[in-house]
Amino acid sequence: MNKARLMQGNEACTEGALAAGVRFFAGYPITPSTELAELCAEKLPKLGGKFIQMEDEIASMGAVCGASLAGVKSMTSTSGPGFSLKQELIGYASMAEIPAVIVNVQRSGPSTGLPTAPAQGDVMQARWGSHGDRGVIALSPGSVREAFDVGVHAVNFAERFRTPVVILLDEVIGHMREKVVLPEQKDIEIVERKRTTLSPEEFQAYKPDADEVPPMMPFGEGYFHHVTGLMHNHMGQPALDGATTKEVLSRLHTKIERVQDEITLYTEHFLEDAEVVVISYGGSARAALSAVKAGRERGIKVGMLKLITIWPFPKDLVQKVTAQAKKVIVPEMNYGQLVGEVERYVGQEKVLSVTRYDGHLFHPDDILAPIIEAAGGTK
Repeated sequence: MNKARLMQGNEACTEGALAAGVRFFAGYPITPSTELAELCAEKLPKLGGKFIQMEDEIASMGAVCGASLAGVKSMTSTSGPGFSLKQELIGYASMAEIPAVIVNVQRSGPSTGLPTAPAQGDVMQARWGSHGDRGVIALSPGSVREAFDVGVHAVNFAERFRTPVVILLDEVIGHMREKVVLPEQKDIEIVERKRTTLSPEEFQAYKPDADEVPPMMPFGEGYFHHVTGLMHNHMGQPALDGATTKEVLSRLHTKIERVQDEITLYTEHFLEDAEVVVISYGGSARAALSAVKAGRERGIKVGMLKLITIWPFPKDLVQKVTAQAKKVIVPEMNYGQLVGEVERYVGQEKVLSVTRYDGHLFHPDDILAPIIEAAGGTK
């Protein structure tokens, strides 16, 4: 039985990814994500894996794409400016359907901003940072223990759906230490990428199965590959006609959308009778839950939905949870980002955005005050 450990969020996320089979890391040190690189440098050689410190963030993402194409589960980590630099190759990985995990430990920006201060300012960048249309999976843990679980899920999702997956940690969760008990390795579900049963002569690298995900064979095993960022046919050869373009872009979305319920991770708190619903995620969710509990002690019928899966946005879940609510409160450590999606599916008149973007954490009272106001201000 595993013993309790005092563990940092960045460390737990790394341990989760390694437990899920990551054996290659390429990255460049940047606050507040550097611990992920340090731990991979220490642990990967002992597991038969490889760690490379690259010359910059762009090269890091390129190396991850190459290692993944060679058949190795691969990961990189970064923060604000580095996440921006990786976007072109994240888009390339999306188009070429290359599994990869990108951990972005968010800090206050834009630009250099406050390198050691907490923020959740990269939520929309995770969805739209790379140009063009594509399906996206992004996960945001709200505790150190969840950071481990999200590390496992991110690797599994990347391998199963042949897509880059973003983990949106924030400085709060990344650097916080908590007591955790991790699962035994034998109890962790591990997903391996789908291989073909066809011969090299029959194999088409981008011909999807019924689940809309093509099997993937690593370089060096005798299977023909042509990898390109251009629109391509099932052989991977450039094909720029309208029918191919529509087929490729549709599938990049639908292979993820069709499993929305399965990949939507979340927790619920006091929602059975909630007339006020708080929707939060990541580091903000900790203060939000304290505020919800304080509201319940005052007799307010308030509950909370904590999202772990941010993208694809779980619109059906959010609509279901808020259907009977009189008010929906969305606290975020940014100027207001995910709240736009909540307004889109719940209705702007019903939603209250609560933001903090001064480089400091929410205090529970910052969220309790609008809860009391939403309940009529008399509690």
